[in-house]
Amino acid sequence: MWGAVLASVLVAVPVSLGLAPTAQAQSQSSLPSLGDSAAEDLTVGAERRLGDRIMREIRRDPDWLDDALLQDYLNSLWQPLLAAAQSRGDLSDDQRTHFALQAFLVRDRSINAFALPGGYVGVHLGLIALTASRDELAAVLAHELSHITQRHIARNIASSRRQSMLGVASMIVGILAASRSQNADAANAVIVGGQAAAVQGQLNFSRDMEREADRVGFGVLDGAGYAPEGMAGMFDRLQFASRLNDSGQFPYLRSHPLTSERIAEARGRLGTTSGRKTTPSVAQWLHATMQGRARAMMDSRTETLTRLAGGGVPTAAAAAQTPEALATACAAAVAAMRLKDWRVADAALARARTLATPQGESVVRAVQVMQVESLLERGQAAEAARVLSSGVLDGSRAGLLLGARLASLPGSETALVSRTREDLQTWVALHADDAGAWLALAQVNERQGASLAALRAHAEARFAQGDLSGAVDRLRAGQRLARSKGAVESMDGVIIESRLKAIEQQRRTEMEQERNGQRD
Repeated sequence: MWGAVLASVLVAVPVSLGLAPTAQAQSQSSLPSLGDSAAEDLTVGAERRLGDRIMREIRRDPDWLDDALLQDYLNSLWQPLLAAAQSRGDLSDDQRTHFALQAFLVRDRSINAFALPGGYVGVHLGLIALTASRDELAAVLAHELSHITQRHIARNIASSRRQSMLGVASMIVGILAASRSQNADAANAVIVGGQAAAVQGQLNFSRDMEREADRVGFGVLDGAGYAPEGMAGMFDRLQFASRLNDSGQFPYLRSHPLTSERIAEARGRLGTTSGRKTTPSVAQWLHATMQGRARAMMDSRTETLTRLAGGGVPTAAAAAQTPEALATACAAAVAAMRLKDWRVADAALARARTLATPQGESVVRAVQVMQVESLLERGQAAEAARVLSSGVLDGSRAGLLLGARLASLPGSETALVSRTREDLQTWVALHADDAGAWLALAQVNERQGASLAALRAHAEARFAQGDLSGAVDRLRAGQRLARSKGAVESMDGVIIESRLKAIEQQRRTEMEQERNGQRD
């Protein structure tokens, strides 16, 4: 899969936890920021455009995953880290304004996370499945975020003035395309080429950068309220798991060996924190539900799904009242759903509900999302509507998108469709970059016969994915439809005309910048 290939090629634009030896921990004020000089060579705006070009290709790949439940959870860990980085002064106002600062999911069973230009961080499902707590996962995110805030990527790209930003983006995209072919020879041919070697040289992080990301990341992790023991715990877990079996599942460990020095320094930093933090019990149980879901979604092989679904069969281990038992039940439920084995899915969901109910609303909500998914998959719309009507999923993105699926079904009640449309319109007004919500709104608009609004929503979904040409095509279709209906002056017609002009202007500007090789 491209995630693993990208990790091995661009070693630390995708680098997980850095995994290079660190120096002694030093205070933040005593060390200069290695990223300071990067702004002189590559502005945050130029780096963002580079990242957007790369993400445009990533979003077209089937391994890019928009799973509302897992993405909500990832965001819930990511946002406190951003706030802590800003509070500490690591994240500048310029970066906060111009960078995407988004974490996204990759359907890949290998253990990895990686930073990309412009503030994007990719997280493999295999990493979520491995981590035993939110603190361990947050430790990885904090490290990758620190590569971004310290401008490490910009510094490396800017170190070669002979290669344009467009050239760097094109080469990264070429590597992604080769790896998507599932042909190792094709991918290796790109990797060993002269241009690819140049890109790798630009994007590999130096040991000094890794030390800085370790130091800054630890402070961000602590400042965000996570248990800083998560970083040392993650190192221990990686070392133990990789000793048992590497088999290609730990791509960054081959390029950045995890050393005893690295683990010792992570433990040594624990004495510099503001005090020991206790992870709330509910957080352990919620992480377990995500862990189980990731296990069942990261691998589509029938033998893997069958093995995971077997966890839904009661055993002595499965009967334990532990977070791991909940992870096993959730993995069994999702795996059985993917296999369309509804008997096993129902049994696993019942077990998961029993375990989740005493643990709090957030854990119950996660299990109920899976229950509604199962009902919708088998066409039991009335029962799905009953669960959704309980209100436990209100306000969550997962609940919103499930409600949209229900409202898009033939025979859905008019009141449900109208209410869902209003909820989606409110959501996208606040989250204009949510392509999944725009697509859901397009489907609900189509269900209501609002063809102009549907075309506009489809266009906004394309725009949110970085596909400006696709957005323009759909807006032009809407423009033609509005003219044929005499609806140019309607609200939808006016919005379509306005958005078409704005996006066409943005596309012209970007094309001009690429032709001129502008860097700011």
